[in-house]
Amino acid sequence: MSTTINNTNFNFPNQKNVYKGKVREVYNIADEKLVMIASDRLSAFDVIMPKQIPYKGQILNQIAAKMMQETQDIVPNWILATPDPNVAVGYLCEPFKVEMVIRGYLAGHAAREYKLGKRTLCGVTLPEGLQENDKLPKPIITPSTKAANGEHDEDISKEAILANGIVTKEDYEVLEKYTYALFQRGTEIAAKRGLILVDTKYEFGKTTEGKIVLIDEIHTPDSSRYFYADGYEERQANKEAQKQLSKEFVRQWLIENGFQGKDGQQIPEMSETKVNEISERYIELYEQITGDAFVKADLTNIEERIEKNVLNYLR
Repeated sequence: MSTTINNTNFNFPNQKNVYKGKVREVYNIADEKLVMIASDRLSAFDVIMPKQIPYKGQILNQIAAKMMQETQDIVPNWILATPDPNVAVGYLCEPFKVEMVIRGYLAGHAAREYKLGKRTLCGVTLPEGLQENDKLPKPIITPSTKAANGEHDEDISKEAILANGIVTKEDYEVLEKYTYALFQRGTEIAAKRGLILVDTKYEFGKTTEGKIVLIDEIHTPDSSRYFYADGYEERQANKEAQKQLSKEFVRQWLIENGFQGKDGQQIPEMSETKVNEISERYIELYEQITGDAFVKADLTNIEERIEKNVLNYLR
C-alpha cells in the first residue's frame, strides 16, 4: 500500500471534471467549488520526478492554508476549508494566465540571467554591479506566463501582458497592488521567524462574481525562496553561498547530477535515502516557516482518508 499520493482518481458527488497540474489535482464540484488535493509529487525545472516525497503534499497544503489565513485581511483568497491535511476546498475561479513573480533579492533564475550578462528581466532594468543574493534596491515584479502541462513557464513583461490582452490594464493594476502587499506581509512574517523572503510567486483568479482573489499556494518552499537572516550579511561580504530554505536544494542536487530539464538529459536516480532526506528537509522547512511543530498525518491509507474527509465536508 502506498504511503504517498501520486495520481488520484476520485469521483465526488456533482463532480464536473478534474484538472491535474504538476503537483496539485483540482476537482470541480458543480461549477461552484474546487477540491484541491496536494499530491506528494516533486517537480523541478518543470519536470515531475519519478518518485514521490512522503508528507510533501501535507506540508505544502498546510503552509499555504496558514499563510492564506495570515494574509486574508489584506488580500481576499479562494479558500473555504481544509477538511484533510492534503486538501483545500474553495471557490471556483477562472485563473489569470500569468504568475506574479516578485523578487526582493538577486537569486535563482534572476541571478542566472544576470550572470549571462542580461540587465533587463521582464522589462525591468537591473542595476550594474550586483552580486548573487544581493538585496535589490526595491522589490520587482517579473511575471511569467502560466504554462500548459509539461511546458516551461516563460518570462514576460507587463507591457507584453497588456499588449497581448492576457490581462486587462484594470485587472493587472489590482494584481500588482495585491502582489506588493502580499510580499510585504510575507517579508514581515518571515522576519519574525528569523528568515528573509527572497522571492516568491502568487497566482490569482476571478470568482464567478468577478472578484479577484488569491489562489493556489502562497509562501511555501515550492513557490518561494527563503534565506536565514542570521549570518546573511557576513555570508554576502565573504561571497559565500546563502543558507536557504526552499526547493533550491533539490534543483542544486539535480544540476550537480547533470539535469536541468533540458532535452536529452536523464533524471538522476533518487535512492530511498535521498527521498527520505528530501522529506526531512521539507519538514524542516515547514517548522521554520510556520513556527509550528509538524504533525505527521496517518499514512495507512491516504486515498481512503482523503475521500472520507472530503465526502464528509461536501455533505
